[in-house]
Amino acid sequence: MTTQKYEIEINTLKKFYELYCKGKHENAQNKTYNLEYKDTKFTLDVHICKECQEYIEYSFDRLQTCPHEIKPRCRNCPNPCYDKPQWKHTAKVMKYSGVRLGLTKAKQKLKSLFT
Repeated sequence: MTTQKYEIEINTLKKFYELYCKGKHENAQNKTYNLEYKDTKFTLDVHICKECQEYIEYSFDRLQTCPHEIKPRCRNCPNPCYDKPQWKHTAKVMKYSGVRLGLTKAKQKLKSLFT
């Protein structure tokens, strides 16, 4: 995968986990991740709890070792690299956050129609 695609993927994970953690957990903390992919360094400041930190670190690790040059969506991957429990948890995070992000966008569009 390209470094641009990698950056999009890690920022998507960050956004989704932060939204999920904010809605489901307390005791979120700031944590800085220094990631490297194909000789490019990325720094992410993430605000999530310890439990979510474990899951996002696992996801970052899986993403860094993804063997596909053109990365498919993990749910459509012919050779999934996630263990089943972590995959189920990440799917739950994506579903929860995706719905909320979709509702937020719809709300913003409705507000812009009336302003």
